[in-house]
Amino acid sequence: MYGKQSYLHLGENIDVDKYIITEFYVESDKSILEVAEALAAESSIGTWTDLSTMDADIMTRLGARIFYANEEEHIVKIAYPLGLFEAENIPQLLSDVAGNVFGMNEIINLRVRDIIFPKAYLRTFDGPAFGISGIRKLLGIPERPLLGTIIKPKVGLDADRHASVAFDAWVGGVQVVKDDENLSNQSFNPFEERVVKTLAMLRKAEDITGEKKMYVPNISAQASDMLKRAEFVKAQGGIAVMMDILTVGFAGVQYIRDQNTGLVLHGHRAMHGAFTHSTKHGIAMLPIAKTARICGIDQLHTGTIIGKMHGGEEEVSAINNAMRCEWGNLKKTMPIASGGVHPGLLQKMIELIGNDVIINLGGGIHGHPDGTKSGAIAASQAVDASIAKIDLNEYAKDHKELQRAIDKWGVYKDESLLVPKNNSLITYTYGLTEGLM
Repeated sequence: MYGKQSYLHLGENIDVDKYIITEFYVESDKSILEVAEALAAESSIGTWTDLSTMDADIMTRLGARIFYANEEEHIVKIAYPLGLFEAENIPQLLSDVAGNVFGMNEIINLRVRDIIFPKAYLRTFDGPAFGISGIRKLLGIPERPLLGTIIKPKVGLDADRHASVAFDAWVGGVQVVKDDENLSNQSFNPFEERVVKTLAMLRKAEDITGEKKMYVPNISAQASDMLKRAEFVKAQGGIAVMMDILTVGFAGVQYIRDQNTGLVLHGHRAMHGAFTHSTKHGIAMLPIAKTARICGIDQLHTGTIIGKMHGGEEEVSAINNAMRCEWGNLKKTMPIASGGVHPGLLQKMIELIGNDVIINLGGGIHGHPDGTKSGAIAASQAVDASIAKIDLNEYAKDHKELQRAIDKWGVYKDESLLVPKNNSLITYTYGLTEGLM
């Protein structure tokens, strides 16, 4: 306890319309109640000693309220009065609930597992400009999963080769082509030259296929450069741009969203593992994803369940549900499954994730034995088989591109390839019911 004030309100019925609620996993040498008091004080109005400037009114109006603390589970749930927070200011929110608390002496491990936002707070944000329905309308695809690819190698191609690879993917059946998160405005592939040439190949692919296509160039940089690049993409007829949401920061994401560029905002989560990988420390992907949706990201990398990236079925499903559920005034964000995906995984992946998803195959398209176009055709065939509920091996008998992909990478059969459903200490009990959204 700091000073004479107590933040303990155990068992209190919290009005979710009046508080932002944060769920923490906590490890400490101190008792759960002692460390919970320290957390609540540091993240709201307290400090390490008595204050002559503190009064009962401040404590009543703005003091955090610990309404759940369980020593055995290592779980603390704290409700923060809305009055603590500035409208439409994610940096200030995170400085409160996920700021100094990570540096406290009382803490051995601390993880922000979830943040619950009341509708009054959500209404201060515009959220996604397009969302799932807007993306589907732009591409003219009302139901089926969308196919995407990342240009590979990650970096190294010049603008002409980059555009040529994109063209092959589009004519093979991919709808979305994106830059890698490491590609920006390097000398070997300048941003503006790449955008002009790749969009020219996009229009050619649209003429050939009769289908709408999307190119997602990476604009991640300092805020002023991001806006210039977004405006350049728009001027060239592009419909989407990508930001690495954690490296540019949520303030950077909000800045671009607030410009109302008319572009789909694609969120890559590069660096998220630094926060999310440990089940005991950091910030879980669920609150990061929710924050991205609040800030206006239309489509966001959320995990594959199977593939090369960390994230189990329970975790990824919870994140995807949070992106696709009704949530105040905010449009729905399209999940993206990306990382170590090949055609032989698509049937299982669609079964696990559903149709409202962009499935990105990088090496799983460009590593096809017969090249990028055949890789894109194989991926499209795998989606067709999944929608028709035909076994991939059976479907491949009459579809040579899919067969060649299966010959190289196989078909998902082994349950051991799934990341464990219960990812150690993760249980998602908060934030997925309408009453708490």
